[in-house]
Amino acid sequence: MERTSSPMLDSRAPTWRAYLELLKPVTWFPPMWAFSCGLVASGATLGSRAWFVVGGVALAGPLVCGTSQIVNDWYDRHVDAINEPDRPIPSGRVPGRHGFYFALIWTALSLAVASVLGSWVFTAACVGLLLAWVYSAPPLRLKANGWWGNSAVAICYEGLPWFTAAAVISGMLPTWHSIVAALAYSVGAHGIMTLNDFKAIEGDTRMGVNSLPVLHGADGAARIACVIMALAQVAVVALLVYIDMPFHALAVTALLGVQLVMMRRFLSNPIRYATWYSAFGVTLYVSGMLFTAFAIRQVLLS
Repeated sequence: MERTSSPMLDSRAPTWRAYLELLKPVTWFPPMWAFSCGLVASGATLGSRAWFVVGGVALAGPLVCGTSQIVNDWYDRHVDAINEPDRPIPSGRVPGRHGFYFALIWTALSLAVASVLGSWVFTAACVGLLLAWVYSAPPLRLKANGWWGNSAVAICYEGLPWFTAAAVISGMLPTWHSIVAALAYSVGAHGIMTLNDFKAIEGDTRMGVNSLPVLHGADGAARIACVIMALAQVAVVALLVYIDMPFHALAVTALLGVQLVMMRRFLSNPIRYATWYSAFGVTLYVSGMLFTAFAIRQVLLS
């Protein structure tokens, strides 16, 4: 009788396309955007540090974010077999322990790049990589609880890249303006992470992953996400008013106002409109980040 090899036992080498799919390039945009905002907010010019900026962009997106995606896919392979069976690992296109070894290699590469960008950047990268692993891997597996897991990802996607950028370009601890803004947008990003959980409710429920939609139901999780995103932006507006940047504060307020209108539609049917709001509402959210970055830059250069 012919034996059929199991995807997890198959020893065939994956293709480069399968590896690239594990890295999920589409997810690199948020940390790279946050990195760009951190550069703007630093008030510095690139000058002779341009190559450091290139390295920082690579670190924020393809490396640290990419590592988090590989680690997540490896430890979520059983959940993905339910929610997304065509993913590289459950489908067998990345068989055996190739996914785990790829995660280790990408972690080492990330640390190597970070080590040449300065101590502050290396420290931030270590924090980001640690969060990437404890988010998915047991025994902590922060993603098993939506409050802890989404907080870890939000920090990695928004706060750390912003901080890293300011550290790369200045070679020192970023200003308090940048740190406060990065923290506020990290808090708000917790709501953005919740939007991604609506598509996986069935698999998360069956596999014991207590995302916010599982813990609080779709309606409750949607309200929590909206409140967190809105309050974070209110805090940013308060910061901009405090540093005497009223026009930038008005711009962020206007963007929040449009989001509030869109939130009403999202709240009417969270499962149906989660992807829609993630595409359009989040775009407005991250646009406010850039307005905030330019405001901080103007304060520092004035």
